[in-house]
Amino acid sequence: MLIDVKQLFDVEGEARRVDYELDLSGMELGTMCPLSKPVAIRGEICNRAGVVTLRYTASFVYEGVCDRCLEPVIRPFAMDFEHTLVTRLEGEDQDEFLVIEDGKLEMDELVRSDILLEFPTKILCGEDCKGLCPVCGTNRNIRDCGCRKPQPDPRLAALKELLD
Repeated sequence: MLIDVKQLFDVEGEARRVDYELDLSGMELGTMCPLSKPVAIRGEICNRAGVVTLRYTASFVYEGVCDRCLEPVIRPFAMDFEHTLVTRLEGEDQDEFLVIEDGKLEMDELVRSDILLEFPTKILCGEDCKGLCPVCGTNRNIRDCGCRKPQPDPRLAALKELLD
């Protein structure tokens, strides 16, 4: 979605609502595309005291698998973002500001990159997920398999003795 923000820079007190849905079903997170439903974008771009700020919330449902036990996970997310918009930047840190040179803000790419940067690296079915047994592969959340812990490499036994 392309938003014309030129008037917002010119008129103090001006504001514009941002309210649309973005299809990110093709966006890969790791090896899968877990956002099958559109991302709801709700927010506002406003000029307060000459400072133009974009604040928005991206709401979506993650549909994937737990990173420990591989069980299906469906989890809603609502991520809040804020950006300060400027028309030009001279010698400042570009990470703090979003430069809008032509008066047009490309929201789709901004939302996509914000979500990718903020998305957790691991998604679990629950905080207490026990994962899979490394020996037999049983889901330890469902039952205890009784497997013994894997024995350490005998070549490293001399190093263990040094620690004892």
